Amino acid sequence: MKELFYYVRKMHHFAGFKLYLNMSMVLLISLLDGFGIYLIVPLLSIIGVFPMDTSSIPLLSAMINIIESWSLDLNLPIILALYIVIVGGQAWLQRSQALLNSRILQSFIRTLRMETYRGLLQAKWEFYLRKRKSEFNHVMSNELGRVNLGTSLFLQAVSSFLFTLLQIAIALWLAPVLTIAVLISGGLLALFSRKFIKKSKRIGEQTTELSKYYFSGISEHFNGIKDIKSNRLEQSHIHWFNKLTEHMERNFIQFGRVNSLSQFIYRVSSVVLIAGFVYLALEMMHTPAQQLVVVVLIFSRLWPRFIGMQSNMEQLVSCLPAFHTMRQLQKEYEADQELSKTAFEDEPEDFRFVDGIECLDVDYRYDPHASQYALRNVNVHIPANRMTAIVGKSGSGKSTLIDMLMGLIQPESGQVLIDGVSLRDERKLLSLRSAIGYVPQDPFLFNESIRYNLKLVDPEASDEQLWSALKFAASDEFVRQLPQGLDTVIGDRGIRLSGGERQRIVLARAILKRPAILVLDEATSALDSENERLIQQALEELKGSVTIIVIAHRLSTIRNADHVIVMDRGRVIQQGGYTQLSQENKGAFKLLLNYQAGSQM
Repeated sequence: MKELFYYVRKMHHFAGFKLYLNMSMVLLISLLDGFGIYLIVPLLSIIGVFPMDTSSIPLLSAMINIIESWSLDLNLPIILALYIVIVGGQAWLQRSQALLNSRILQSFIRTLRMETYRGLLQAKWEFYLRKRKSEFNHVMSNELGRVNLGTSLFLQAVSSFLFTLLQIAIALWLAPVLTIAVLISGGLLALFSRKFIKKSKRIGEQTTELSKYYFSGISEHFNGIKDIKSNRLEQSHIHWFNKLTEHMERNFIQFGRVNSLSQFIYRVSSVVLIAGFVYLALEMMHTPAQQLVVVVLIFSRLWPRFIGMQSNMEQLVSCLPAFHTMRQLQKEYEADQELSKTAFEDEPEDFRFVDGIECLDVDYRYDPHASQYALRNVNVHIPANRMTAIVGKSGSGKSTLIDMLMGLIQPESGQVLIDGVSLRDERKLLSLRSAIGYVPQDPFLFNESIRYNLKLVDPEASDEQLWSALKFAASDEFVRQLPQGLDTVIGDRGIRLSGGERQRIVLARAILKRPAILVLDEATSALDSENERLIQQALEELKGSVTIIVIAHRLSTIRNADHVIVMDRGRVIQQGGYTQLSQENKGAFKLLLNYQAGSQM
């Protein structure tokens, strides 16, 4: 429950006066609702519709004396008009309250969405390495809605509770003994109903787990749709999905069964209680009929409140796991915040890069408790405005070193320096990020136009600049041949383009950023020899003005590198020029060259 109260406090802090106004309007509407029923019978008795002695009913006798003192001649149309005014006023207030409530809830969930999204984006890279991306989709699209619903249900429960107390107070004033008898019965029923609330909570926990499994499953399946279709795995996945949806169906039906059973018990018990209440009042306590009528009317309005509160509680506890999931994720990304909250909002300082990037005695483990190091005792220097290549077998630590050089991860021990300034300095880190153009091996593109994907890094770029970047990346010709040119929509993750075309578009985007450091992580792996040669020539033109860092498995692509770093099992085992390393007969780089030369024969 503490997670629920945390979000209730957030709503209180967010909405402030509007929240109190909303709850006051709920109480006023409920009061008018009861007041209309409470007043209509005595008013009808005044005009002689049926006889009723109101003198024995507290409050009513005083109100009727005031009404009778008016010079207005009461008749049936006036009484009914007065009733219409009361109920109509209640309806108008109800509409206003519903609109206010909607504004509060929608603004609150928008605030939660923005807070969660901002927190996720500002978390460290290691945070994403530990989490499944589908968990973020699950929280942002499903759990947020359940948190909003749960918060709303809690506020409704508070309003209903306050109104119920008011109605109970009136009933105690009118008939204390009968009211106490009904309250005892209601209390016993509430104790009995606790088992429904516990069941609802268990079902809510199952709902969260099923929903999480559902989101992760469909995300992974559609990400791997090509493999599914290529290997004729459609039927096995349809079978998996059918079993999951059947389980989800049973889960929702189970909650409906629990909720409907509790409602049935409350409704049947209300009939039994009212019947017993009337018998007790007339036969044993000889309660005046007029007093009994009013009390029965009050309880006929009050008992549905008990039913509603029970239903609200069952729905609320079924939402509690969502509060826990949301709060847990929030604690995790807050603990893994990369920078201070204000750092992202500040303008980064101009990036100045004269000497280079240096790693001094760097150690790094993805899991601090593991014995295996991803980087161990790494000492390298990346000279400014030169081309540096990082090579080695798969799993040797190349990509981890790149992440370290870009400041995505921080060393466990040792330090990374840019012109002698540590990357732990927030302003220096943001300055570096703003100066990097990064092209990954698996390029990511949005399901938008080529123009949109390019202008992400420079929204003000002109068409001339776009075409210049595309020409650099040897992609202007194929873009001109597309149906809508720059405005061609390229599908989810750029699926309508080939792997090589996607790599070239992302390279063009990186160049459009006009980076001081260009990082290519196997960025030409999907290119044919002709396009790879064109891009190598273009990169050669950048040398001297841009620092280029390249990860390459195909060693033929780094012949023009000024500096080569060879890695194995997280360690740097060789450094030097391409020609120098290729001539060291017993060196690891020479063995890699011989292996690739042999595999190409």
